[in-house]
Amino acid sequence: MALLRRESLVTRQLLRLVLLHTAWEVGSGQVRYSVPEESKHGTFVGRLAQDLGLEAAELVPRTFRMVSSGRRDYFEVNLQSGVLFVNSRLDREELCGQSPLCAIDLEVIVDKPLRIFHVEVEIQDINDNAPVFPVNEKYLSIAESRLPDSRFPLEGASDADIGTNTLLTYKLSPNEYFTLDLQKNDEHSDGLVLVLRKSLDREETPVYRLLLTATDGGKPELTGTVQLVITVLDVNDNAPVFNQSVYKIRLFENAANGTLVITLNATDLDEGINKDISYSFSSFVPLSGRDVFTIEPNTGEIRIKGQFDFEKNKVYDLQIQAVDKGNLPLSGHCKVLIDVLDVNDNAPELAVTSLSLPVPEDAPPGTVVALISVSDRDSGDNGKVTCSIPSNLPFRLVSTFKNYHSLVLAEAVDRERVSEYKLVVTARDEGAPSLSASSSILVAIADVNDNAPAFPQPVYTVFVKENNPPGAHLLTVSASDPDLRENAFVSYSVVERSVREQPLSSYISVHSESGHIYALQPFDYEELQVLQFQVSARDAGFPSLCGDVTVQLFVLDANDNAPAVSPAGSVGGSPGPELVPLSAGAGHVVGKIRAVDADSGYNAWLRYEVQEPGAAGPFRVGVYSGEISTTRALEEADGPSQRLVILVKDHGEPALSATATVSLSLVESPQAVKWDSRPRGGSEGPLVDMNVSLMIAICSVSGLFVLVIVVYVGLRCHPGPEVMCGPGKATVVCSSEVGSWSYSQRQSRNLCVGEGTAKNDLMVFSPNFPHSAENGEKGKQQVMASNVYGTVSEILLHLQNTCNFCVTEHNFPKYDSSVWV
Repeated sequence: MALLRRESLVTRQLLRLVLLHTAWEVGSGQVRYSVPEESKHGTFVGRLAQDLGLEAAELVPRTFRMVSSGRRDYFEVNLQSGVLFVNSRLDREELCGQSPLCAIDLEVIVDKPLRIFHVEVEIQDINDNAPVFPVNEKYLSIAESRLPDSRFPLEGASDADIGTNTLLTYKLSPNEYFTLDLQKNDEHSDGLVLVLRKSLDREETPVYRLLLTATDGGKPELTGTVQLVITVLDVNDNAPVFNQSVYKIRLFENAANGTLVITLNATDLDEGINKDISYSFSSFVPLSGRDVFTIEPNTGEIRIKGQFDFEKNKVYDLQIQAVDKGNLPLSGHCKVLIDVLDVNDNAPELAVTSLSLPVPEDAPPGTVVALISVSDRDSGDNGKVTCSIPSNLPFRLVSTFKNYHSLVLAEAVDRERVSEYKLVVTARDEGAPSLSASSSILVAIADVNDNAPAFPQPVYTVFVKENNPPGAHLLTVSASDPDLRENAFVSYSVVERSVREQPLSSYISVHSESGHIYALQPFDYEELQVLQFQVSARDAGFPSLCGDVTVQLFVLDANDNAPAVSPAGSVGGSPGPELVPLSAGAGHVVGKIRAVDADSGYNAWLRYEVQEPGAAGPFRVGVYSGEISTTRALEEADGPSQRLVILVKDHGEPALSATATVSLSLVESPQAVKWDSRPRGGSEGPLVDMNVSLMIAICSVSGLFVLVIVVYVGLRCHPGPEVMCGPGKATVVCSSEVGSWSYSQRQSRNLCVGEGTAKNDLMVFSPNFPHSAENGEKGKQQVMASNVYGTVSEILLHLQNTCNFCVTEHNFPKYDSSVWV
């Protein structure tokens, strides 16, 4: 019972030590386990999930995976319990050879968030390999003349295990002539020597058969044997002797073929043919040494003949024998130990795993893109590797464990600026000269909806002539979105608002895909001159983004209104014929035609002319004033009455016109004709003073500037009930055919014509001067000057004789344009 308690106490203490060791390993950032080699499939290794701080239930949702350093899967994890177990046969000698430490590195990776754990599983050696001799029988020839204590080297056994399992002891079968001596030559190998204890007598015993047994230090012990067959020779009693028993050489692994390693020298005290020596490798030298080195039999020179590689073999142990040429050859032996020195002849190796591509452009800095592992077969500084990427890229490398690195996002990326990055990862060792290797990683950037549609200009301006057909295409707006796929698919719509108490959508529409804008109804310049609205462009991303643009639509006037004469058939303002005294001289004003055009600009500029000039007789009509006056003194032959048909035309294209018929009666008594500056009909109202200022009008006529003197006239005007007249300044606008007119930016003048409607866009033009090449430049200037003077005279005379034409000053919306005539 006491023994059982003691064993239980020891077991608990060992368990505590194991738990403390495991806790220390987890705290240090790495989990270590150990398992004996040759463990069967399913052998329990450790509770991996628990030791890593993970719950077994979260292994599958977090995409638990394990990578075992490029080797096959020796271990597996139960995703239900989180237990690490042996998956396939483990042979430590196959995995690590004679390396004292044999471990398999595992990488455990989980997502959400991404974490990397490093697990090391040590493969413990068991005594599963018995010592093995190179041959089953070893033949030796020893001259009978050899003296006691003569030594004969033997090739020892080898054990594939490590540690105490490979500590060998030797035992020779009992005999009185031979014994064993195990010498510690150096740290590389032990020297097994057969020692002659007493002289031999060939005639007594020509052959000795001894059993050499090697026993390892494992539990249980394993043994191996070799049969020593010793033949006793006669005569030649002096064997060759080397000047030293062990030679140590150091060579760099990049030594070229044919390089001399050493020249051996052995001497033989005999004479003649018994003194001649031949050098050779003993049978103990393995093929790995014979393939790399060669020995010259006569000179003893050892040279390199094959591939000399530190990574394959770091030490060569060459057993050399020197044999004389006597009838009974004698041999001497020595050992050549060659240490191979490493040179930087292996470039680093790169491996990229666990790529997380593509990377969303809104990924935060620190996002892991890839895992990179590096290795170098060289040793020392030649095997130390640093990893780097170009500094001008939004990525950086983070060292995670030994030669493992994580490629992470260092700063925000923008797919619209750079859609993909080609990274060159460079691994460079610290050798001299250093070697490097590189690997390219193409990191694609995934699009997110971070750009709103944008129009190429802030405002679109379009001019549309009135009376357009419904459905007419007005213009096309286009917005661009630098995103991709649905994030860049743009649809268009109109931002709804009211226009003249009507919804904007009743005037125009926009095609949602093409951006074509159409008119839904004809525009009327007289009702709507400017239509300003906004078009919205929205992408199909989530959440969607939009951008707006302003569209200014200007309606252009068309000549769609004919002149209107008011009142019809009247000149002086009342029905009936006009009375003209026969005593009237040339230039006598008879009356005025009143007409107005609802259009604007050139389309509202009216021209008066007699429809049948031959029937006008002694009368004419002012081309732009509409005043009817005499061209000469009247005569009785002109008849008692005249009938004129006046044609009123605008300057539109094509021109529209109207006609007015005027009846004139010639009377002898001047008293019968009463000319008054007041309009006919209606009750008298109060007299209103009107000051008319004729401003300076400068007209450009073929290079001739005519200055019209400012005349200030005070008149008294008695307006009729249909006309509102008041004080104000009249502005005369003078223009030639090649001149110009413009609106005032602050004020406009209303023209009141009889009972007609006041117009807000009055223009006063000079008559059109016909171009005559025959009259010459001087004649043209005189005619133009005369016409200009006549036009001004007509205006002054009209202001003096009638109050039906009055100019009042009203506020008017600003116009920022000029019309060239």
